[in-house]
Amino acid sequence: MKKSKLLSLAIVAVSFGFSGFGLGSQAMADVNPPLAALGPPPVPHDNPQTPEKVELGKLLFFDSRIGGDASVSCADCHMPKQGWGFNDPISRGYPGVIHWRNSQTVINAAYLGKLFWVGAAKSLEAQAPGAALGGVSGNGERDMVEARLAFIPEYVKRFNQVFGDDWPKVNNVWKAMAAYERTLIHKDTPFDKYMRGDKKALSNQQMRGLNLFKGKANCVECHNGPLLTDQKYYNLGVPRAEEWSESGLAQITFRYEQYAKGVTEELYRKIKDDAGLYYRTKQKSDMGKFRTPPLRYTAYTAPFMHNGSFFDFDEVIEFYNNGGGSNDFTDGVMAKNKTPLLKKLGLSDQEKADLAAFLESLSGAEIKMSTPKLPPYAPLPAAANVN
Repeated sequence: MKKSKLLSLAIVAVSFGFSGFGLGSQAMADVNPPLAALGPPPVPHDNPQTPEKVELGKLLFFDSRIGGDASVSCADCHMPKQGWGFNDPISRGYPGVIHWRNSQTVINAAYLGKLFWVGAAKSLEAQAPGAALGGVSGNGERDMVEARLAFIPEYVKRFNQVFGDDWPKVNNVWKAMAAYERTLIHKDTPFDKYMRGDKKALSNQQMRGLNLFKGKANCVECHNGPLLTDQKYYNLGVPRAEEWSESGLAQITFRYEQYAKGVTEELYRKIKDDAGLYYRTKQKSDMGKFRTPPLRYTAYTAPFMHNGSFFDFDEVIEFYNNGGGSNDFTDGVMAKNKTPLLKKLGLSDQEKADLAAFLESLSGAEIKMSTPKLPPYAPLPAAANVN
């Protein structure tokens, strides 16, 4: 085989994560994307951005009439004052239930190709109905959403202007909200300024933390690229959520999710912890795995991990310094899936502080926003004058 063709195959293989081709381990290594400043977010061809669509999506994001009982909006679980997430370990649900996982921020979600903790949605357009119509989150119904919006003249007008709808169509609700979420971008951080050439943007301590991040602490193995996530799945040994031991309602939600996600009766009775990616793949090797979260805007998004186990950077760093932890899918009873990437780090107190300082550099000014004034239903017709 000619050298030029062999080299082309190697480049393609590395780019797409293939192995084989007999090119040797060095040529076929899984090369991590380098750390970099964020660019503009991708926009799908079938949902272009327009100011009118973004403004409509903003209203819908804050409007509880999208949910099942018209009491919970997207912003109730993704609150601007709580990092555009929810600052309890486990997110709230609609009234009478609670969720079973931590609510992630929507800031910079526009860059992700895998949304939710186990990548159940591939786009913001696909994520929105999963949340609004989900059994423990929004509990909405598509026809009910459309019916409510059809009785709000301002929405009827706006959907006609933006999408040409005769009345608001529910699939265009998701498109409008996705367009709005693509404006919730946070890319002017000290770290971004440094990566764009401002070598004074990071303090000396943050520079030491960056070197630890890329070196001794090896955070960059999974938190790489401009978004600081490889979007892969790992079991880190994060312990079971404390609320599951203390809250009967949390256990009810967990049992409901187990049933809804189609586990066998045997596993329904045995599994006591969130099996993560397994619910989607039904592969034992995926038990306890969750997608690597981005590290941007994290100064505002505690608590951390899929079940909110850790409340600040110090706790997270100590967890990794100890080589991760143990859960129901690391001890060999249900599975033995803890990632081999985690090892004890031996960080000193100074190194831990330096690493925390670098993590702070990944968050700039907080994105604040007031709740917009929402359009009212059409006024009821005047009652007939009965003598």
